[in-house]
Amino acid sequence: MSAVLETPELPAVFDGVKLAAVAAVLYVIVRCLNLKSPTAPPELIYQDSALARFLLKSCPLLTKEYIPPLIWGKSGHIQTALYGKMGRVRSPHPYGLRKYLTMPDGATATFDLFEPQSEHCIGEDVTMVICPGIANHSEKQYIRTFVDYAQKNGYRCAVLNHLGALPNIELTSPRMFTYGCTWEFGAMVNYIKKTFLQTQLVVVGFSLGGNIVCKYLGESQANQERVLCCVSVCQGYSALRAQETFMQWDHCRRFYNFLMADNMKKIILSHR
Repeated sequence: MSAVLETPELPAVFDGVKLAAVAAVLYVIVRCLNLKSPTAPPELIYQDSALARFLLKSCPLLTKEYIPPLIWGKSGHIQTALYGKMGRVRSPHPYGLRKYLTMPDGATATFDLFEPQSEHCIGEDVTMVICPGIANHSEKQYIRTFVDYAQKNGYRCAVLNHLGALPNIELTSPRMFTYGCTWEFGAMVNYIKKTFLQTQLVVVGFSLGGNIVCKYLGESQANQERVLCCVSVCQGYSALRAQETFMQWDHCRRFYNFLMADNMKKIILSHR
C-alpha cells in the first residue's frame, strides 16, 4: 500500500510576502499615475494692471481648478504617450505655403504661412508668428493642431521651421538652430511686417521657442513694433541650471534627456 505524502502547509511568511508584493505593485501604480497629487487652480503671478484685469475677466479658465481625466489624467507621462499616438491619427492638416528666406551668411531659413479661415472676432488683421520647440517645425502634430485652431478663429499664422529640423530641407551654410539665435525668427517677422502692412502681431513661442521669442523682443525696441502681446508656453529659463535636473532619474527625467539628445544626434548626423 503506497504511502500518502502529505504536503506541509506554507508558512505564514509567504502570505506576508504576497501581501507585500501586492502593496508594492499598488504603490508603483499610484506613484506612476500620480493619483495622490491634489488638484488646484493655477498659481498666477502678474502685475496688477488694466491689461491683467482684462485678461482675467476674459479668461475665467485661468482661475478655475483643473480637473484632469479620471485615473490617467494626472500622469504627465501617460498624457505625453497618449497624445503621441492619438495625435498622429486625429491631428489636423492645415494647408500653408512654404516661404524661403536667404540669410546674410548663406543659410536658407524657411517658414510656413497659413491664412485665416474665418474673420477675426474684432474684425482686424492679426498674425500669429510662431516659434516651435527644440528641433521642431510646422509639420509637428502640436503645431498643426494649434495652427488649425488659430485659423478657425480668424488668425493668420506664420510658423518658423528651425534651421536644419526639416528632413527635406538641406543646410546651405555650416550652422543649424541654437538656443540663442534669433536671426531666422527675426527674418520671418520682418517678412510678415513688410508683406502685410496693416497686420498686428501675436508672438508665440513653445519651449525653446519661448526663449527665442523673448530674446528677440528684448534685443531691440523696434522688434516690439506692432506686437500686441507675447505668449511663452512651457519655456525653460536656464539651460545650464537645467543640466543637473536632466541627469536625475526622478520622474524619468534622464530617460527624456536621452530621447531629446538622441533626436538632436539624428538631426546633426543627417547633415554631416
